[in-house]
Amino acid sequence: MRALLMAMVLMAGVLVTDVVVAPPARAATVVCFLACDTLDPSRAGQETFPVPERNINGRRLVLHVSDVDGMVWGSIDNGLTGDSVWLDRSWDGGRTWEGLLGKATIPATWTGTRTLMYNISDPRNHRRGVIRACGDANAVTCTEWVYPTVCDVHCDRTDASQATGDVQPVPPTSLSGRVIRLHVDQNAMAWASIEAGAPGDEIWLDRSWNAGATWPDGSSLGRTSVTGNAARTTMFATRDPRAGLYGGAVRACGRAVTGQNGSCTAWARPAPTRAGAAADALMYSYDPYHGWWPSSWWNSAATLTALIDQGGYDWVIARTFDQNKGTFAAGERSTDAIEGDFVSRAIDDSAWWGLAWIAAYDRTRESRYLTMATRIAGYVHQYWDTGTCGGGVWWDRERTYKNAVTAGLYLKLAASVHNRTPGDTVWLQRTRTAANWYLGSGMINAAGLVNDGLTRDCRNNGQTVWTYNQGLAIGGMVEAWRATGDTTFLDAARRLADAGIGGLTRDGVLTESCDIGTAACDDNQKQFKGVFSRYLADLARVTGTAAYTDFARAQADSIWSRDRDALNRLGQRWAGGSPNQLDWRTQASALGALTAAP
Repeated sequence: MRALLMAMVLMAGVLVTDVVVAPPARAATVVCFLACDTLDPSRAGQETFPVPERNINGRRLVLHVSDVDGMVWGSIDNGLTGDSVWLDRSWDGGRTWEGLLGKATIPATWTGTRTLMYNISDPRNHRRGVIRACGDANAVTCTEWVYPTVCDVHCDRTDASQATGDVQPVPPTSLSGRVIRLHVDQNAMAWASIEAGAPGDEIWLDRSWNAGATWPDGSSLGRTSVTGNAARTTMFATRDPRAGLYGGAVRACGRAVTGQNGSCTAWARPAPTRAGAAADALMYSYDPYHGWWPSSWWNSAATLTALIDQGGYDWVIARTFDQNKGTFAAGERSTDAIEGDFVSRAIDDSAWWGLAWIAAYDRTRESRYLTMATRIAGYVHQYWDTGTCGGGVWWDRERTYKNAVTAGLYLKLAASVHNRTPGDTVWLQRTRTAANWYLGSGMINAAGLVNDGLTRDCRNNGQTVWTYNQGLAIGGMVEAWRATGDTTFLDAARRLADAGIGGLTRDGVLTESCDIGTAACDDNQKQFKGVFSRYLADLARVTGTAAYTDFARAQADSIWSRDRDALNRLGQRWAGGSPNQLDWRTQASALGALTAAP
């Protein structure tokens, strides 16, 4: 690349040519979003031209964009042998860049060429990029950068008078008597203000896509000087769906004219709605290239289900399905090999994915999801065995244990398949059999709570009552009632719900046994309470029981007020307190409770 770059810039509405010294080009790292860098343009799902083409001594320099792929490529036409085209990609808004990406030179007898495709942004690593095409034909020229402005409901630099609401998510900060505030609205737009200031003071926003760790492309946004004693910035978006970036963090910063000292508020993510904010924070941990939440297999299925219930991320449903329906060696997705169609030796893991695709079908009405759920249900049914305990599904392929989680999953899945398959009789009969077996199995103890499973001689093993076993029993019985019309099953769901509300709570808040004292929950247990919340909400919908809706509302209120930080991250202990665990599993579990609340 030449040391001197001839850049075409738009200044005051006039196109002029400026000569600038190019910053050092950074070594490019391979970025993978929906595809990895260097994909051939023939595989693009779309072709648009969002920035004007450039003329270089009669040659056409064009930037091509496929938003459905999140990728771009450049081309040069009407050229001569030796002319070249490449891409520059910047992660700091265009101050520095990775240069010469995909550089291609026109060969003899040709009049044009193009680069390969490169990703604009890098959501896996929480980076937002901009890209331009550059060419050399006895002069170097570049197009404008593509997408320097973030757009969601509104675009960056929208006047704050257009805000819908005004919430201050973190306390203001003070600076030499000035008050600096961070504001957000119901559309996740953010702005900053300064009060009690002096002429020459400055106010601005910082925006970060990695939870406030860095903000290379979002420093000093909307920087505004005070002319009286107060000022505010314009608004900036904190979600960029086109780039696969959600839940951007912002802070308000200011500088006093009397010195160089500055001050900033804490970082915060906007929360237009409780469940929406929780879902955006959950998306921070999603790997869009591999299409899951690393590194837990069944948890990813339950997490996808919670996200589907919230709505608004249909591309994640399709991406997760397409990237994971194949085979994976042991250690890639699970300690077990995944054998295709989401099944493995772990029968319960397979069934979790079956329920995820039922939820996906309900959301999208795409038949492929119901087909997959039915296929998984058929696989799980292979492990229904009347030779031990008179029925029930084995927990694993080795047939070592009959337990509550697998029984509840099978019942819910079998009834769900029947209820979505016109003319079915096979799954209807299986639903009746599974529901009656569950009620007579002995896993439900005298208090109406579901112990973990059965002994080898088919007695209740007295092991821990986990909230997700209670929840799956409720959900399975409700679905069985839908399938059969038999009120015995709906009555059973009520009894299970009442027992759970009475026996699995502390001070009205759902509490796992590993939430107490200094105990810690493992990665499986972190997600249990969200399952209970999901299926209790289903029971509340069909019965209209105020006690159930009141309970759901109380869980959401407690989570939001006692178990959330300024970045809308939600922990394991819904009543708050410490030690508290926090990761994407606890986030998904709490999202289930927020979505369940009326």
